[in-house]
Amino acid sequence: MTTISTIGRVLFVSVFVLSAYQEFSEFGSDGGPAAKALGPKFNVLSKHVATHIGFELPHVEMKHLIWGAIVLKGLGCLLFIFGSTVGAVLLLVHQAIASPVLYDFYNYDVDKKEFVQLFFKFSQNLALLGALLFFIGMKNSMPRRSSSSSSKKVPKAKAN
Repeated sequence: MTTISTIGRVLFVSVFVLSAYQEFSEFGSDGGPAAKALGPKFNVLSKHVATHIGFELPHVEMKHLIWGAIVLKGLGCLLFIFGSTVGAVLLLVHQAIASPVLYDFYNYDVDKKEFVQLFFKFSQNLALLGALLFFIGMKNSMPRRSSSSSSKKVPKAKAN
């Protein structure tokens, strides 16, 4: 059963690994195409936050955000493959932050083609988010195995 679970975890993180690899290989000195695509979306998010919450987000270079996403996905994948809850939490943090920013369907009218495309991708990311939450929940609900000898049951002495 552990082999099947490991294969499942490897297949699951393949989405994140391929994404991180693509972003890394195209990174360049300016953050690559990912930074160019993220820039306008981050600016819109900054305006929304400033307008609705009254808090102004600090200026961040997009290449630093992309580099952070690459590291978060890479480390999260590596730990997740070995069954670590910390890896799942890192991937969960990435999904929770990146999904609403990258797939900003809420900025488009329902009639637009972009709305449907972004909403579909957002929904897919929600499924990944749900799978990560499921993994964390299952990991925390399973009893931990103890390797010490004190956990073995000692037979009770019979009373005469």
